[in-house]
This record gives sequence, structure tokens and C-alpha cells, in this order.
Amino acid sequence: MLNKSNIILILLFLCFYHTSSAQENVSSKETMLYNVSDAYLQQLIDTAKKNYPRLQVYDKRIENAQTEVKRAKAGWFDALSFSYLYSPNNATTIVDPNLLNGYQVGMFVNVGSMLRRPADIKKAKTDVEISKAEKAEYELNITALVKQRYYLYIQALSVLKLKAQALMDVESTMQQVKYKFEKGEETLESYNKDLVSYEDRIQGKMEAESSLLIAKSNLEELLGTNLENIK
Repeated sequence: MLNKSNIILILLFLCFYHTSSAQENVSSKETMLYNVSDAYLQQLIDTAKKNYPRLQVYDKRIENAQTEVKRAKAGWFDALSFSYLYSPNNATTIVDPNLLNGYQVGMFVNVGSMLRRPADIKKAKTDVEISKAEKAEYELNITALVKQRYYLYIQALSVLKLKAQALMDVESTMQQVKYKFEKGEETLESYNKDLVSYEDRIQGKMEAESSLLIAKSNLEELLGTNLENIK
């Protein structure tokens, strides 16, 4: 047989179980975290990095900077110049009639250009690193922006679901009130009060739909494509 203490413990356990279940059900309805998908969010971030025009500009800047590095390295040859002089065998000079007969080849070195070349190469490499750092910084910014706008989109979607459910609940009640009013079982004042509440719910749902569309548009601006195209 169960004694009084055991009965109390069982009742307390049942009470705690039902309370926990109720809290879990309420929390699942009141939070938007269940609609957040980290995998889908990463797809959105990757899509934005691929399509957003500003990041493509940074890629071009990096390419141009890398080209300048190659050009600076090849510039070593700019310091060298070659020349030749052709003098026919019958050419004469006052100093030595035979000195400049035939072809004369010469090479000249621009010392100033050679001394500047290491600095030019270093500057070109630095420009590459700066361009890469600027791109990395903007990737962090675009990642943060996508996350913010995605969360706002999920928030708007969750609010719309709540508004839609609330409207459905009021619609059911409104049908009953209307039926009672037509049968004379409900007063006009009560009917009008419920009608105003019903219209407020409709307006709330429309505002939630507008907020969702705006949030979706803002997110798609960063993605460069529609959300429907990202699976």
C-alpha cells in the first residue's frame, strides 16, 4: 500500500512533469530560434561573398596589384640599355682613322633605376597585401550584415506566423459571435467589440506581411539573388 508520503511524492512529480511540458510547449511557440538554420545561413554568406559587386571589385584590385609586382620584378631590365654604332671601313676620325671602323656595341646601366627597383618591388607586394586585407575586412562586414538581415528575416517570419495564428483563432470566435448576434443571443455592443478586434488582427497580419517582405528584400540585396534560388 502507498503511504501518505509516497502519494505526495507522486503528486509532486506529476505536477512538475506537466509544468515542464507546458513550459516547453510555450517556449517553442514564443522563440524564433527553432527557425534559424546555421547551415542555411552559411549558404547565404557564401552566396553574398560570391555575388556582391563590392567583393568583385576587391578581387580586381588584388589582380591589378599582383600584376604590378610582376611588372616591378621585370623592371630590372629597364635599367639596362644597349646601343650600337656602325662605321664603314672608309670612315675616318681625327684621332684614329681605324678606331670606329665596323660595328661598335655598347651597354649602359641606369644606376638610379637599379637602386630604386627593390623599393618598387616591395611597394608592389605591400599593395597586394593591403588589397587582400581590405577584402578580408569587407568579408567580415558582409558576413555580419548577412547574419543581421537573416535574423531580422526570421524574426519577421516568426511574427507573421503568430499573427496568422492569432487571426485564425479570432476568425473562429468571430463566426460564433456573428451566429449568436444574428440569433439575438449577443448584444450589438459585444458584436462590435469583437468585430474591431477581428479587424485589428487582420491589420496586424498585413503589417507583419509587409515587414517580412521588406526583411526579405534587404537580405536579397546582399545575396544578389532571390532566397528561392538558394536551397
